[in-house]
Amino acid sequence: MASRSSGAHFKRPDGDAADTPRTARHTRDSLEGATATPLESVSAEDLRSGASRLDPTVRRQERRPGQLEALLQDDLEPQTRASRRASGTATLISSTDGTDGPSHGGPGGPSHVGDHGRKRRRVPLPVKVLLVLLALILVVCAAIAVWAANLQNSMSLQEEERAQLQEALVSPKAEDEPFYALIIGSDAREGDTASRADVIMLARVDTADARITLVSIPRDTMISREDGSLEKINALYNLGPAPLVSAVSEFAGVDIAHYVEVDFAGVEEVVDALGGVTVNVPETYSSGSYTFTKGEMTLNGAQALAYARERHHVSGGDFGRAQAQRQIVTAIVRQVLASGPTEMPFLITRLAESVSTDLSVPDIIGYALHIGEAGEAPTIYSAIVPSYAYNVGGVSYVATMYDEWRAIMQRTDAGLDPNDESVQIPEEQAQDETLGAATNGGGPRDYRELADNSSFTTDLVATVDE
Repeated sequence: MASRSSGAHFKRPDGDAADTPRTARHTRDSLEGATATPLESVSAEDLRSGASRLDPTVRRQERRPGQLEALLQDDLEPQTRASRRASGTATLISSTDGTDGPSHGGPGGPSHVGDHGRKRRRVPLPVKVLLVLLALILVVCAAIAVWAANLQNSMSLQEEERAQLQEALVSPKAEDEPFYALIIGSDAREGDTASRADVIMLARVDTADARITLVSIPRDTMISREDGSLEKINALYNLGPAPLVSAVSEFAGVDIAHYVEVDFAGVEEVVDALGGVTVNVPETYSSGSYTFTKGEMTLNGAQALAYARERHHVSGGDFGRAQAQRQIVTAIVRQVLASGPTEMPFLITRLAESVSTDLSVPDIIGYALHIGEAGEAPTIYSAIVPSYAYNVGGVSYVATMYDEWRAIMQRTDAGLDPNDESVQIPEEQAQDETLGAATNGGGPRDYRELADNSSFTTDLVATVDE
C-alpha cells in the first residue's frame, strides 16, 4: 500500500507526474484516482525540479483548529478579506518574507485580537479611578448648577420690580467695601388682600470686618412726599420696592446696594429648620398661648413668629415689636453663618423659600464665606430710629427725633455700636451732612417738647440684658 506521508509525490493514473504544483486549494476532483509515489523512489533531481515549480507564495502551514474548515469554506463561498473581518472570521496573515508566523504576536505566538483585528488594551487602575472621580465631579457640578438655578428662581423678584430696582439701587465702589441693604418684612395674614411692609430694616454689612448693623425704621414713620403730602413710610411699599428704597435712602442719607424681602409667615419654617433660635427676652409677658420669660429662651418656629409679632403686651408697643424682630433676624443670621458646609446649602434653600432679593446665589454664598473668613462669630449691632408717637388730624404717625437719628447714622456708617453715645465719631462721618439728615422727614423739626409729652417713644422699650 502506498505511503500517505507529507513527503509523497502524487501521479496521475497514466503514470506521469503532475504538471501543476501542489497547492493549499486542491479540489476533490483533482485528487480522485491519484496514487502516491514512495519518497524513496523519487530522485533528488526530481525534488529540486518540482520545488522550482512550486508557487513561491505557497508554504507548508501548521493548521490551527478551525483553519481547515475556514479554507474549505473559502472554496465553497469565496469572501474578501474585508468581508471576513466584518463577519468576525479569523484570517491567516502571511509574513512579508513569505513565511507564515504569528501575527504581531512575537515569540509567544498569535496576539489576542478584538473587534476589527485590533489589540485589546487594558486600562491601568489609576486611570480608571481618575475617570470615576471625574465622572463624580461632573455629576456633583451638574447637581450644584441645578440647585443654584432653582434657588435663584425661587428668590428672584418679578421682572418689573427688578427693572425698577436697578434704577434705585447703587452698587458699592469696591468689592470689599461695606454696603447697605434694605430688608422688608411682609406680614400678609389670612384674609389680607395685600401684603404689608410691617418690618423695615436698614442693614449695613461689612464683610471684611465681619460686622453687621441692623437699624429698624418704624413702619408708621412720617415722611413728606414731593408734592408736600404726608405719608407713612410703609405705604410706599404698595407702589413697589423701588419707591421704598429711594425713600429710605433719602431718610438715612446713604446709598442702598441690595434689596431683601422676607415673608414673615415663612419664619416659622426657617426657625424650625435651624432647630430653634435663642433670644434674650427683655421682659416677661404672655402672647396668646405662649408665655415668654425674661432671660435667654430657645424658641421654636411658632414661638419665634409670635414673639416677632407681639406689640400689645410689650413695652413700647410697635417699638418693642421692632426690637423683637431684630432679635429674631440676628439669631437666624448667626445660626446660618455658624452652620457647617454640609448644612448651609439646606438652610439657604429653606431661607430662599421665604426670600425675594436682587442678590444672586453666588453673591450670597460669597458674602457668607467672606464673613466666615474672620474665624469668629460676626459682630451684630442693633438699633432703632429714635422716634415718638405723633397724631395729626386723627391719624397716628411716628415722628423722628432728628438729632439723635443723625448721631446714630454717623456711628453706624463708621462701623461703631450705634447706641454707644460715649464713642468718638470719626471726622469723615462727622463732616458728612447727608448721614441721617432725613430731608424727607415729615415730623416737626422742633420736636423736643412733643417727644417729652408723647405716650410712646423708643426710650420706653424694655432694655435687653447683655
